[in-house]
Amino acid sequence: MAPLISNHMDRTEYAILTAIALATVGLGVFTTQQPLGTFLVESAREALSTTAAMAWVTWWALVVGFAIAGGVEAWTSGEEVSELLAGHGPREIGYGSLFGFVSSSCSYSAIATAKNLFKKGGSAAATLGAFMFASTNLVIEIGAVIWILLGWQFLVADILGGFMLIGLMAFGFVYLVPDEVVEQARQNVQDEGSETVRDPVCGMEVDPDETEYSVEHDGRTFYFCSQSCKESFDPEEANTTVREQATSLSGWKALADKQWKEWGMLWDEIAIGFVFAGLIAGFIPDAVWTSVFSGPTFGLPVYVFWTAVLGAVIGVATFVCSVGNVPFGAVLFSNGLPFGSVLSYIYADLIVPPIVDAYREYYGTTFAAILSGMIFVAAVLTGVVIHFVFLGAGLIPAPESVQIAAVSIEADYKLVLNVFATGLFGVLYWLHRSESVGDDGHGGHGEAAQAGD
Repeated sequence: MAPLISNHMDRTEYAILTAIALATVGLGVFTTQQPLGTFLVESAREALSTTAAMAWVTWWALVVGFAIAGGVEAWTSGEEVSELLAGHGPREIGYGSLFGFVSSSCSYSAIATAKNLFKKGGSAAATLGAFMFASTNLVIEIGAVIWILLGWQFLVADILGGFMLIGLMAFGFVYLVPDEVVEQARQNVQDEGSETVRDPVCGMEVDPDETEYSVEHDGRTFYFCSQSCKESFDPEEANTTVREQATSLSGWKALADKQWKEWGMLWDEIAIGFVFAGLIAGFIPDAVWTSVFSGPTFGLPVYVFWTAVLGAVIGVATFVCSVGNVPFGAVLFSNGLPFGSVLSYIYADLIVPPIVDAYREYYGTTFAAILSGMIFVAAVLTGVVIHFVFLGAGLIPAPESVQIAAVSIEADYKLVLNVFATGLFGVLYWLHRSESVGDDGHGGHGEAAQAGD
């Protein structure tokens, strides 16, 4: 059975990122015209300032975004969705996109969930195309950070481009990939063993064949990662309404538990995104950016196309996924990477090396290569098309509009929002750490697997 891919980066990935960081500093050292000591001090100061500035302006959006995502997951009923994704028509693609949007997963969790839906009979277009992409690139928190750092134009472009990319993936699976290749990939997944299900308390992926903790209730089997989660589970909460959940302490504890799971999956990648954005902004001299993005020498279409390819390659090479891509994308845009090419960079988060290796483990080498190639091509084409659509409409913002300025804590709306977000974060953390709240325990909704699935 193929191992579950971890939600966190391993030592190899951290080593590669460290090497990239050192190479970034080294490039600055070898290309700067300043005295070395002055360059290192000023660049380090700018790097720290940029990292802190981005964290400051996005903190409230991250807290609120994760809280909303936690509420959607905790207060809405889980259901078997694979039957709704069995076809590849507009209805199934729409459902896949909707379920992906409300699932609000990191890339690693998204590919595991998409694999399970595909294994249970969902079409490749609806699961590996619509659901998997929407759950990483069309979710609330990434939209909020794009809006704050890059502007509303990028947010609209991300949404429109996301639907275009999903459409391209669906077209590829239906008309270009042979049916026998898709079914062989499904067979490879089915041969690996039983699918995982979510612990209804903490949200962790659990293998029903391996866990020792389960509960039978109303014809369904619920599986848990630990004895504590099993003891905290209250099946009666599955019948409560969203309003009842939103007005009870147990419902808010369920929200807190779910949003903390989201933080647990993504905090390191978000932090790395901010740090890399600071390093790039601080240590790469302007002359380097000028030489790389020297302008449309061979015409604008060619320039946008090759920089879109470059953006996707950078997205693959940096190993950072989902929300963590956005701060780095802001620095790239402010230094000359074209509008659409930044989107190609953001969209490439589903083909970073660890995820491509997971595709190979899940589906086999042939299908993994096809899937990864389709995502790369779709990311590039989407970036190019969206660039010229927004260029024609006059909606491409100026690079100077990007929010990477130095930290300046003032008595403005950002201070008010961050104070509110910090208070909300503290309350949710307290609820998450509480052993019980009220009479209902953890509460919340979870995913249940039918016995015998």
